[in-house]
Amino acid sequence: MKFLKFLLFLVLIALIGGALYFATQDGNYSVEESRVIEAPRSVVYDIVNDFTTWEAWGPWKEQDPSMTFSYPENTSGEGASYSWEGEMNGAIKTLSAQEDQALQQQLSIQTPIGERNPDVEWTFTNTENGGTKVSWSLSGEHTLLDKAYFAFSGVDFEQEQRQMYVDGLAGLASYIKERIEAHSVTVDGVTAYGGGFYLYRTTSATSQNISMVMGQNYGVIMDFMQANAIKQSGMPFTIYNQMLPDGAVIMSNAIPVKDKIIIPGEQNILSGYMPKTTALKVTLKGNYTYLSKAWEEAMSHLTKNAMEQSDLPPFEVYTTDPGDYPNPADWITEIYIPLK
Repeated sequence: MKFLKFLLFLVLIALIGGALYFATQDGNYSVEESRVIEAPRSVVYDIVNDFTTWEAWGPWKEQDPSMTFSYPENTSGEGASYSWEGEMNGAIKTLSAQEDQALQQQLSIQTPIGERNPDVEWTFTNTENGGTKVSWSLSGEHTLLDKAYFAFSGVDFEQEQRQMYVDGLAGLASYIKERIEAHSVTVDGVTAYGGGFYLYRTTSATSQNISMVMGQNYGVIMDFMQANAIKQSGMPFTIYNQMLPDGAVIMSNAIPVKDKIIIPGEQNILSGYMPKTTALKVTLKGNYTYLSKAWEEAMSHLTKNAMEQSDLPPFEVYTTDPGDYPNPADWITEIYIPLK
């Protein structure tokens, strides 16, 4: 009996000693991983801010295929949340949201040894080449039981979490790439185009510098219109006066105006008029890099249906302003090929 009491006393001493030991160990942790994603900051922020996308790019379902997700009415912005059930149930809530800049969130996970409530933070920073640096962090404090469990099990909590964040950011990058590269080409058929007056600049360009030349031309026209209080009456368009086999073009970059404008003196801007015309219309939804595909579809449709082009040159209208639509997948360009 004395031996049993002595043994229990030793066990009690060991437990107290262990508790004191783990209590003195630093339980604070902080894990952060970053990745540059080649997409506009607002696009990246909007996707991360929307909890309904997390299931698509997060790595957790690979680790626990049994996970099921539940979404409330509010899934983005301050107060948004979602929850899940699986090997470990949990939930996450957005505490604050700084548009295009940062998100602060509270995580709640039910583990076999208790509930964890670490803080989660996201930051989004522009890079020089138009991409976004995304930083994702987790911080908190381990409980006494957590510290004992990790010590005896050999589990490296921070390393496991770090790898999860590396995998998660890789999944996020792939998901965003797929989203911004989404595009479609629609042959709308024959339609009437109203025409009207416009201001324009005519220049040559190659396939390598056409975007830069267009930007310069539209900049000059917009500066002229602003200096002379001329209002824009429609979306910018480009007339392709000549399209050469090597990809070079002679083009007129134009901005519609309501009335005919008399250009005083020698200017590098001209005034033009497009008559009403019947044309084959093809619509591209997506990045301008897919315009060649849309033009191929248009020319193929002409050939298959024995349509004849008129003497008016073909043109394309940029119906969405990229400044208002940061995701290139939302850009809409209308191609018109005038017909006889």
